[in-house]
Amino acid sequence: MILYSMPSSGNSYKIRLLLALANKAADIVDCEYGSERLNRAKADGTLPYGKVPALALDDGTVLGESDAILWYLGEGTDFIPANPVTRAQMLGWMFWEQYNHEPVIAVRAALMTYPHRAADATPERLADLLDRGHAVLQAMEDRLSGHDWLAGDAMSLADICLYGYTHTAGSLGGFDMQRFPAINDWLARIEAQPGYQALSA
Repeated sequence: MILYSMPSSGNSYKIRLLLALANKAADIVDCEYGSERLNRAKADGTLPYGKVPALALDDGTVLGESDAILWYLGEGTDFIPANPVTRAQMLGWMFWEQYNHEPVIAVRAALMTYPHRAADATPERLADLLDRGHAVLQAMEDRLSGHDWLAGDAMSLADICLYGYTHTAGSLGGFDMQRFPAINDWLARIEAQPGYQALSA
């Protein structure tokens, strides 16, 4: 398999993290924003939706969208719960991540760290994203205050999915993570898993 991955992106990182945790191998092609490699992959039609991450399978099929790739790679592993209700709850968190969490947590971090996004980082927008992001993180805090994991009693794709941008919410996005002790404990549990790989690894 070949993973087209943006090194700095949480959406790409969560695929690399699952590969590491599940002990699965893939050749990684770095496609950072603005790079020649990314521009070439877009131009030659390698990327199904014109963006990374994308996973090229051995038969030539290329999968796009980070959570769809997570699902594919998670098949046959313990990261997809056997119980259908727990599995649906896991998927609920994954859908929520893309519709509620990523557009706030990841966007604020991008505005603060990527030079090409700086013009959009107005004080008003940053303040709005900060308030909305703290509300989003509180939803995770509420769940994790009484549970070790987001869905069921074991680590699942939901945890890998949400870890991608949550673990840098403070350092890159400026969110006040001291408000969220249960999230911080959850982050530590993930980082203690065998095979864990950091964002910059």
